[in-house]
Amino acid sequence: MMHPAVGLVVAYLLGSIPAAYLAGKAHGIDLRTQGSGNLGATNAWRVLGWPTGLAVYAFDTLKGALPVLLLPGLLHAEPAAHWALGYGLAAIVGHVKPIFLLGRGGGKGVATAGGVFAALAPLALLVAFAVFAVVLLASGYVSLGSLSAAVALPIAIAVLYGVRAPLFGVSVLVALFVFWSHRANIGRLKRGEESRFRRRETR
Repeated sequence: MMHPAVGLVVAYLLGSIPAAYLAGKAHGIDLRTQGSGNLGATNAWRVLGWPTGLAVYAFDTLKGALPVLLLPGLLHAEPAAHWALGYGLAAIVGHVKPIFLLGRGGGKGVATAGGVFAALAPLALLVAFAVFAVVLLASGYVSLGSLSAAVALPIAIAVLYGVRAPLFGVSVLVALFVFWSHRANIGRLKRGEESRFRRRETR
């Protein structure tokens, strides 16, 4: 029987699969040189169109959800909840620092983190998603919506599960990480230079 720690490697490798990069290459484009240069669903949507963007978002979300849902049972990991958190974090790290791209050019981890919390705390994630949607519709900024959702998620988890739950501590770490990965966006927001979200213009 394999040790549950093997799941950390599996989750990291799954998280490292660069869906946006592969989608871009399928269209003859390196997304790292197009749009924002980020290998995430938003940039894929902007550059390649909404069907590809949605597909990338779904894949990146599954990268976070599947390790959390499947690996604890497959590896007989105990306590399952603690290992599930570890697998989720490993998947997020893989998305941001993908080994298949030599640790460079990953996404910002929002969709993958969403998959993790969809599996672990679906109601809290629903609250965070509602905040994201409201802020995005009101402002037009995906980055601002993501940052707002990152703040809303720990608050929702604190209300639903309490601040002593391990999930709360992880959600705070993820929120801090989201702010760190969006530091360039925060600078552009402050300067009024951030691009608003819109669908790719048809030619």
